Amino acid sequence: MTIGTRMPAKVFIDTNVLLRATVAQFPDYARIKPVVDQRIANGDELWINGQVIREYFNQVTRPQSFMQPVTSDQVAGQYKKLRAVFKIAVETDAVIEQFVTLLQSHPKGGKQVHDTNLIATMVIYQIPILLTLNLEDMKRFGDLVTVLSP
Repeated sequence: MTIGTRMPAKVFIDTNVLLRATVAQFPDYARIKPVVDQRIANGDELWINGQVIREYFNQVTRPQSFMQPVTSDQVAGQYKKLRAVFKIAVETDAVIEQFVTLLQSHPKGGKQVHDTNLIATMVIYQIPILLTLNLEDMKRFGDLVTVLSP
């Protein structure tokens, strides 16, 4: 191996990063898109799951102060674009079992249950890096994954 080269990484992309890397109208698009593009150029495997896809479409299909919602006719095309770039981790029985285990070992409730599901997915799919804007919420999983901000 040549000095200065790095092995491609498996990286899970949180919804907040995915939105800002793929929707030009989102705040911080100009800052975050190049970070994700560099990961792609590096040959990194970028991962999302069904939860991220649902959260993504929740955001882009509703009115925002900074953008018009994506129409129902545009959803399929947008999904096809996501599929072309991101690997999708399916929520299996193993993910659910890991999720329940993490709820016990890293207890939190309410909306943070969704964070636990992302980490469970990462553990089962052996994805060691999370790219997120929610560093504070995710730092409690630092014993399981590397949490990075773009």
